[in-house]
Amino acid sequence: MPPRTTPTERQKRLGSELRRIRTASGMSAEFAAGLLGVDRGKISNIESGVRGISADRLRTLACNCDVTDETYVEALVEMAQARTGWWERYRGILPQGLLDIAETESHAVRMRGANTVHVPGLLQTSEQAMAIFRAAVPALPEHEVALRLALRAERQQVITGDRAVPYVAVIHEAALRMQFGGTDVARAQLEYLLEVSERDNVTVLVLPFAHGAFPGAGQTVVHIEGPVPQLDTVQVDSSHGPTFLHAESQLAKYRAQLDLLESLALPPEQSRDFVRDISRQL
Repeated sequence: MPPRTTPTERQKRLGSELRRIRTASGMSAEFAAGLLGVDRGKISNIESGVRGISADRLRTLACNCDVTDETYVEALVEMAQARTGWWERYRGILPQGLLDIAETESHAVRMRGANTVHVPGLLQTSEQAMAIFRAAVPALPEHEVALRLALRAERQQVITGDRAVPYVAVIHEAALRMQFGGTDVARAQLEYLLEVSERDNVTVLVLPFAHGAFPGAGQTVVHIEGPVPQLDTVQVDSSHGPTFLHAESQLAKYRAQLDLLESLALPPEQSRDFVRDISRQL
């Protein structure tokens, strides 16, 4: 199989995990190459996500690096064997980061996040999403707006489809009061938020202005839980696209931050009442 020209975030993550377990064991890249029967350059390519690795070679590497957590190893094997998904239809016509988000979400077992400026994308109506996309600078062509809306709708299946995962969204009052698209669009967004929050797998928690200062103000953060904690991912969004964090210190920071935000926010029923009150004021 030829090397990949642009590895996906998930492919790069697998490579970084393999590099981590190899270096943690003290094994050199040269020794790993001999162990797996490949040249030194291929080890570098595997660890950068440019090339894949077979299940047998992955298990051999893990065993010789004294990795005893079988659940973790099998999760890595699943990453190595994963096939492309529905998001591939958008490759080459939408930014790579958007596809990486979709792929990462598709392998989540649970997600939670915090938003302060707008309602989370997974909970946005198409009308509000359109208004946000059209506010981009530089302006997006209308055909790209349409493609982004289509991608967003498919992404939302991760919490509304047949295999919906648990999702907790901490939303600041500021995001609820933003009127992207005007009053009618904002009201419809809040009504949809109330509707989707009734789902068993979706929890909406509101953080009112009255709580004052809180950590991560202004950030959009998503904690995507993998099949094992070592494969969790934190996604931090900005106008330049998503940044994916994997280091244990980074994961610990954002886990603690989201734990705190969830404890500060109103409980689910009070949050729904809060959303209803804002909707009535529009």
